[in-house]
Amino acid sequence: MDATQTYFRNKAALITGASSGIGQELAWQLAQAGAMVTLAARRKELLEALAQKIVAAGKRRPIVVECDVTRDGDLERAVAETIREFGKLDIAIANAGFGVVGPLKELSIGNYRRQFETNVFGVLRPVYAALPEIEKTKGNIVIIGSVAGWIPMPGGSAYGMSKFAVRSLSNSILPELRQAGVKVTLISPGFVASNIGRVDNDGNPRDSVKNGPPAWLVMPTDKAVKQILRAVAQGRPEAVITGHGKMLVALERFAPWVLRAIGRKMAAQTRPDDTR
Repeated sequence: MDATQTYFRNKAALITGASSGIGQELAWQLAQAGAMVTLAARRKELLEALAQKIVAAGKRRPIVVECDVTRDGDLERAVAETIREFGKLDIAIANAGFGVVGPLKELSIGNYRRQFETNVFGVLRPVYAALPEIEKTKGNIVIIGSVAGWIPMPGGSAYGMSKFAVRSLSNSILPELRQAGVKVTLISPGFVASNIGRVDNDGNPRDSVKNGPPAWLVMPTDKAVKQILRAVAQGRPEAVITGHGKMLVALERFAPWVLRAIGRKMAAQTRPDDTR
């Protein structure tokens, strides 16, 4: 058992957005490492299927909580069920999110509000709900952000704003919570295989993905999650996941004019009916 697996053994972890993508893989790998997991998401049937898969692998059955991060009270209930079953909470992973995309003129205030309700307030709700218990265990708060929280791009203003906001949140609360022994880690992935592109601007599932990234640029979910868990176990303040993500963040830090030039070119090439 490596150092990462040892760190998570017998830890109690709550994961929002655990029904698919990164959240689902986080739950699976944590369970394999010997963690006790609470699965929280809107689609309970998918959580139940994941719980059965974990049990079939010989691991402790997870707690399944039908939960909407945009609704007050749901996260408090998930934390209460975790404490009732496991007796503690060591790790809270605010993973739930989706992407609103489109040019400014095609979006409405409602689109931006919906984006922030899930990607920003849907991060704050699990943080607030879990924090009293995380302070007791001197545990971890993990916020799933995005490279989009570093890189402004045309057509991505709503999603980018939400991820810039959670990056600021993470950087602000990290020194505050360190006083209580709580570790905060921001995860900023680039393109990782997930279902985020299969959700429309209203947060509803759709069958296909338009104008997605080339397959060679997309990191497999299991590989990304291994990097995420390693960063959490090491107590790192932020981990940028994927090579292209690291390159883009480096450009934003040291040569931002390059990305602005790319943005201008992208905006000039975007057709009025482009729905990326």
